[in-house]
Amino acid sequence: MATTKHSPEQEEATQGGALLQPIQRRAFLRYAGFTACATGLLLAGCDDDDDDVENGIDVGSGDTGVLNYAYALEQLEAAFYAQVKTGTYYTGLNASSAERMILDDLAIHEKAHADFFKTALGTAAIKQLEPDFSSINFNDRSSVLNAAKAFEDLGVAAYNGAGRFIQTPAYLVIAGKIVSVEARHAGLIRDLLAYNSFVDNDVVDLFTPTSGTSGPGVGNGTGLERSKRPAEVLTTANQFLKSGSKVSANNLR
Repeated sequence: MATTKHSPEQEEATQGGALLQPIQRRAFLRYAGFTACATGLLLAGCDDDDDDVENGIDVGSGDTGVLNYAYALEQLEAAFYAQVKTGTYYTGLNASSAERMILDDLAIHEKAHADFFKTALGTAAIKQLEPDFSSINFNDRSSVLNAAKAFEDLGVAAYNGAGRFIQTPAYLVIAGKIVSVEARHAGLIRDLLAYNSFVDNDVVDLFTPTSGTSGPGVGNGTGLERSKRPAEVLTTANQFLKSGSKVSANNLR
């Protein structure tokens, strides 16, 4: 029987299309399981670059390093929301309340993101990290939501700052899809804390005139989400990781 040969570009488009199909929010966990079939696409040509570093682990270099960097942050967020659900703040919420359903959805999404990267990376994945949330009072609404705000804002800034290191276009598309979800999370949490704060100047570059003037102000007015480089992101993230689980990204430059 005759077979049709496809060019490498056609093969990549076919595989990438299957991987990047839109999915419904509550079906996201099933999507994470599907990535077992896509591992070959994600890791083609990549080496296992993660090396143990003093008191922790380095994510590695190249695309594998970027994926492990994202995996580390998603692990942290997934662990945070899992612990949120054990505190009296969460358990005291009415099961049908919007606030509890938001936290439920965020927990599902972050677990799905972490599972996605773990499955896609396979043996190239960094180890399971151990969080340290001792500074967070999971029985207090303000403590939980302010920590959630910090994690979500950090995640968005991290994806935005890491995009420059991605070498494979298909991975950039995946990162764009995930960061858009993270930005929705950040907006929801910010509005739970203070209505209409989701576009505050600390996360979006807005032009703000200085007091009493109409002239030059704070920010360039680009309207773009602020981004952070890996070193800055991990300085914050490592505050919530135990010794031996602290992460570096020395080879992402």
